Amino acid sequence: MSDLSDSLPAWSRDVIARYESGASGQFILHGNIADRMLLPAPANPKLGSLIDFLAEVLLPRFEIVLSYDPGHGLRVERGRERFAEWPAAKGLPELPTQALPAARLISHFLQYVRNLRAVGAQAPTVAVILRDAQLYLPALPQTLVPDLSALASVVRSWATDTTLTGQGQAVFLLCDRLFNVHPLVAQNPRASTLEIPLPSCTELAAAMRCLATECPTALGPWQGDFTKPAARLAGTSIAALETFLKLREHASQPLEAAHLGELRKSLVERDSEGLIEFIEPNKSLADVLGLDGVKAWLRQDLALWQQDDLGALPMGYLFCGPVGTGKTYLAECLAGEAGVPVVTLKNFRDRWVGATEANLEKIFALLHALGRAIVFIDEADQALGRRDSGSGDSGVSSRVYSMLAAEMSDPTNRGRILWVLASSRPDLIEVDLKRPGRIDVKIPIFPAATPEEGYSLLSALCQRRKTPIPAEEKPGLLPLIPPWLTPGAAEAIAVKTYRLTRTQALPPAAALRACLVGYRPPVDPAIIRLQMNLAAAEATDAAFIAPEVRNFLESDPKSARI
Repeated sequence: MSDLSDSLPAWSRDVIARYESGASGQFILHGNIADRMLLPAPANPKLGSLIDFLAEVLLPRFEIVLSYDPGHGLRVERGRERFAEWPAAKGLPELPTQALPAARLISHFLQYVRNLRAVGAQAPTVAVILRDAQLYLPALPQTLVPDLSALASVVRSWATDTTLTGQGQAVFLLCDRLFNVHPLVAQNPRASTLEIPLPSCTELAAAMRCLATECPTALGPWQGDFTKPAARLAGTSIAALETFLKLREHASQPLEAAHLGELRKSLVERDSEGLIEFIEPNKSLADVLGLDGVKAWLRQDLALWQQDDLGALPMGYLFCGPVGTGKTYLAECLAGEAGVPVVTLKNFRDRWVGATEANLEKIFALLHALGRAIVFIDEADQALGRRDSGSGDSGVSSRVYSMLAAEMSDPTNRGRILWVLASSRPDLIEVDLKRPGRIDVKIPIFPAATPEEGYSLLSALCQRRKTPIPAEEKPGLLPLIPPWLTPGAAEAIAVKTYRLTRTQALPPAAALRACLVGYRPPVDPAIIRLQMNLAAAEATDAAFIAPEVRNFLESDPKSARI
């Protein structure tokens, strides 16, 4: 393989070390395999595919390189003359296109080369590349794919053969996600499984330097210093960036700093294939009405984060409270205050075997590439799965639970990925997912505890809609404020107030009064009280529970002790 170089990505250095040490001769490369790769060269680095990287960087010393994919069948990419010296090749009208015959032919050829070495004859070095392995070695029941077990057995046998490296042979399987590959192959302990991550900021900057000659107008504003735009675009693939820059160059439009946020959002969401929603918040904790104690706590944590003082930084938060209390809004404002994006998980569950796990694997790879980010999971009691899922979903829910639990407790994510869960029923979230080390701080979010708080909330929301309530109207409106008013309910009242000012030409105070007289809460007060009890029971610090809330809950003999 190629000489070891510090300029190579970490996964390729790992391949070289494992091969040259004799530890492994079969490699399963998964993850960002469809991206463009930087091909290092002393004078003129360039971009190419993963196949180009393997051929030019890792495998230049291999005399014969065979490749297989379902579209083109088995091909001799390098060393056609040496391959033709194989006696069995002379009787072949053409190389096979079906996976199992191709795999058997590769096995026979590898054995032929070993036999040459055994008798002291000159034998070529051979590398085999299986592209898109998930298409013909899928993680599906044998009954759905003929000869699947036979093919998996043949491919697995190559890794089991400990003489691969000693015979100058190497096998590469390329797949999009490891969970999409037959477990007999993917879980083989003799094969080395390596994830190709999304490009780092350094690799993105290097790719921009390569593209600068092709896209001088698009990249002109950066004058050759691509460190800053690369940092802002972390989480995007080189292929997506290259496509965008070429379109921008064709339109003679420079890439300005103001475009980077929206560009990052569009590229990341497109690469994720709809699995996540990427939000660059333009809010801060100052936009949150009330919750002064909670905001003070969060700002202290953010100060530690910004100073890279990670020892006391939580791995995650749980925002719990009744429906409509603004848990999602608080998460967005937290991210805006921190200056990091919010990633929300979407539609990652799939009905096909292994597809849900593969989707999560892709999401985790994206999160690792983003640098710092907040992962927000709304309705966490439904989204996070169960330790024991029963037989109704073939164990998918329990596997989702295990994968999320492992990712949430990974200590290398501290200070990089901050998990924020939101739920009105925190009692339904598995206890292990809420433990310290995964969710360190559980913050209850309650409705307005007093008429003063409720009025302040309504007044601020009306002010945002340019229907300000005069201060002198406050004494007359305070008795009408509904008890335990949530921000969601207050928002609906403010919208209705604005509507009355437009449709009936009422003054703002009169419109608000009309909305409050005969007001009916959108959620049963008994449900609100139950959810307040559950949130109070989860709180990690008693200071999060205001005296008014405590007195209210303790006045109910059925309420939980807090």
